[in-house]
Amino acid sequence: RPNNGKQIGIDVGLKVFYSDSNGDTVENPRPLKKLQRKLRREQRQLSRKMPKSVNRERARVRVARVHERIANIRRDFLHKVSTRLARENQTVAVEHLNIKGMLRNHKLAKSISDVSWSEFFRQLSYKTERHGGELLKVDTFYPSSQTCSVCGYQNPLTKDLSVREWDCPACGTHHDRDVNAAKNILRKALEDKSKVA
Repeated sequence: RPNNGKQIGIDVGLKVFYSDSNGDTVENPRPLKKLQRKLRREQRQLSRKMPKSVNRERARVRVARVHERIANIRRDFLHKVSTRLARENQTVAVEHLNIKGMLRNHKLAKSISDVSWSEFFRQLSYKTERHGGELLKVDTFYPSSQTCSVCGYQNPLTKDLSVREWDCPACGTHHDRDVNAAKNILRKALEDKSKVA
């Protein structure tokens, strides 16, 4: 099945699932966060049951059902988003992230696991191929958030993740951090591809 022949750059995040080079954002469903209280309650009930009892088995099944629901919500969301991107675009550019390394940060590990970036990239990879497109990856250390997508000026002040919007000191363009990064990722991916070709 052919795609619509467009090009798009994607910058994934935790607050929003991703921002793209067209200026659109997709909200993060956060299934684990939404069902955390229910899961905690069911796990507490399970821990109070007698080992090898019928009630313990019932409680174990209830915990498993909550886990399954979380996984199903996440999987459904990822399939819908990745399929739409693969159908609409000939070229999808993403940042090559060291997700295993990022999971070592205990403050962000649960949130990163909840968004499931590695599964999203895996789905994008085979779906773009299936629709006759390509998935391009930009180097991990490329400063996509710090570089102005209009003039190329690199702003070191944007290393601070709390800076969500900034004005370029060189050309005066106002940038949304994530949309600007997505534009840079697309441009860099196309540049790298042309060098290889």
